[in-house]
Amino acid sequence: MPERVSDFQSQSFSKLRRACLRRGALFKDPLFPATNQSLFYKREPPPGLTWKRPREICKDPRLFVDGISTRDLHQGSLGNCWMVAAISCLASEPSLWKKVIPDHMDQEWNPKRPDWYAGIFHFRFWRFGRWVDVVVDDRLPVSGDGVLLFCRSATPREFWSALLEKAYAKLNGCYEALEGGNTAEALIDFTGGVSEPLSLDREALSLHSDQRKVLFQTLTKVHERKSLITCSIRPAEGETVESVLDCGLVRGHAYGITAVRKVRLGERLWKTSGTSRLFMVRMRNPWGTTDWRGAWSQRSEQWQQLSRAEREKMGLIVRDVGEFWMDFQDFCCFFTDVVVCRLVERTLLWPSSHWREAQCYGEWALAPAAPEAPPSTVLPSNTSLNRNKNNIGAKQRGNRKEARLGESQKEGLKRGISSDGDKSGKNMTREDEGEEMDGVWEAQMDRRSRCGGCINHRDTFLHNPQFMFELQNKEEEVLICLQQEDRRMWRKNGGGENLPIGFEVLKAEVNRCSRVQCVVEQAASSIYMDSRSVTWRGALTPGRYVVLPTTFLPGTTGRFLLRLLTHSQVRFWELREDLPSPSLFQCFLPQLTLVTTVHLRRASGLSHPKQTAPDVYAVVRCENDTIRTRVFKEEGNPEFNLRAIFYRRYPKTHISVELWSRGLLWDSLLGGARLQTTESERSRSHAIYLQGSQNRSRFRGCIYVETSSSVCLTDL
Repeated sequence: MPERVSDFQSQSFSKLRRACLRRGALFKDPLFPATNQSLFYKREPPPGLTWKRPREICKDPRLFVDGISTRDLHQGSLGNCWMVAAISCLASEPSLWKKVIPDHMDQEWNPKRPDWYAGIFHFRFWRFGRWVDVVVDDRLPVSGDGVLLFCRSATPREFWSALLEKAYAKLNGCYEALEGGNTAEALIDFTGGVSEPLSLDREALSLHSDQRKVLFQTLTKVHERKSLITCSIRPAEGETVESVLDCGLVRGHAYGITAVRKVRLGERLWKTSGTSRLFMVRMRNPWGTTDWRGAWSQRSEQWQQLSRAEREKMGLIVRDVGEFWMDFQDFCCFFTDVVVCRLVERTLLWPSSHWREAQCYGEWALAPAAPEAPPSTVLPSNTSLNRNKNNIGAKQRGNRKEARLGESQKEGLKRGISSDGDKSGKNMTREDEGEEMDGVWEAQMDRRSRCGGCINHRDTFLHNPQFMFELQNKEEEVLICLQQEDRRMWRKNGGGENLPIGFEVLKAEVNRCSRVQCVVEQAASSIYMDSRSVTWRGALTPGRYVVLPTTFLPGTTGRFLLRLLTHSQVRFWELREDLPSPSLFQCFLPQLTLVTTVHLRRASGLSHPKQTAPDVYAVVRCENDTIRTRVFKEEGNPEFNLRAIFYRRYPKTHISVELWSRGLLWDSLLGGARLQTTESERSRSHAIYLQGSQNRSRFRGCIYVETSSSVCLTDL
């Protein structure tokens, strides 16, 4: 399905190209000129640097020579291997690079019609939920010895990689802004996918073959689904980025994984190696050199024992310069971080194995400056967080988050593959937090604000934007990605630091349609880090969930994009109101005076031990609202675990809970119970025997329910 594309800085490629052809002049980009300001913002350019067009560098330039491949990429003098590694992954998949390099045949040089050449190219990148079309001219920085200064192809007359890098530099402000980065970030920009960082426990993987097997199966699965994979070796404290290990691998350097394969060995190799199967990965170094010197490297004993035909039969093929094979056990011994970029396909025929995406934009914003009455709200009677195996207290959870944030920033990798000396990480402590909080705490107590900080800050946490989704029928794998607005382009102006961000996922009542006012059950939690995006992936049971994207500190403002990926169609929307919006009819009824939460946990004793248990479901009724559970087949002791919320106009009326047995022709009532609640009632447990049962046996069923109530204030 076609996606909307926006022109970067309002430059239309087709209009600019037509204008140049009409004038008979080559394009000169006024917004990214061939000057030092497009190169660096801190350091001085090297002596002898000039800007040249491809025809001034070689006689017969081409955008592509013999197609596009990973061998077309050599990093150059810029510390941006994180970007080059992502492009090398891109080059191996035509459906991906054709999105980034649109109309590639039309952009190619035509030696038969040189008058059609206008010195203008365009490339597309995915930024903040949309594709952006970036226009550049063909003037490239060249060193004093006549070689391209930055990214270049192994073939001197091929220029797609150099021009693509220039467009990416323009998008980010200048070439120097590409120094030090995150491969996960680049993969998102080039694919529109969702990057998920995986941190590897080398010690555990080295000792336990079952954990290696699980990781290998995970990488095999994502590779088969055309996901992109990169990896790196995180430098330990005191180690230098891009220092070389004895085995030839480079610390802090981003490698691409281009193949994952299980190989069966022949009898001759089986006897020498002691195993009949090998788990192998094929790597690629963006520098274009095969630096691995261990087992199965091209000069190793294992590699030399096999003829080329035998290697091809086994699938051990090296396609490009810079590629090499590794035994997966060796891979787990050396590499510490993996980034998996899961692709989102938008097609009419949607296989169940593919991800479906829903997006919501939002903003962390201060309360409106104009004085006005705050919106109606609910004051919960129990503002503290329950502490049990399902509910983690805010202070306890907050301290864990703070520690995790500090650890991720000390590592300097922002939970992705960082390389080339990225220094954007910053430790945050309670002292730092206190200093920054003094000036904003009072303002953030305004409930109209939408920047309440992480769950450490209990008084303001629920002021953050809230988004809801609902899973139906069965447990499902969910991938959530929070992405903040890109700030790299502000580096040349002294900014560019990412905000520390993260999110919480709360389990909500099955009928909730307004903002959460009290944390009851936390279903999931991301880490907090100063990365452009933060992800969480896991399985969630059916029900409604509320996602709260937050900054680490209250009062921090910014825009964000929240992405939800599932395998089924899921609705995703923002909760804006503190109370349900009344219908026209309800405007003539008494005001809401009480909000009650009912948690129907379970029932027991619904059948005789020697009889077949009925198919059971429960119905909860309160005033005009009715909530029904799913049917539990042949279950005498069903675990309902149903939580519902009721906004009440008549607090003295009772709440009824009924249990029904589903029949072929009609359903029969097993029994019911009535609940009476009081105003401002803290969590209260009930164990009630069923009344009015049509079952004449001596067995009486029992239900287990928790209720809590709060005063609902509509006039503040």
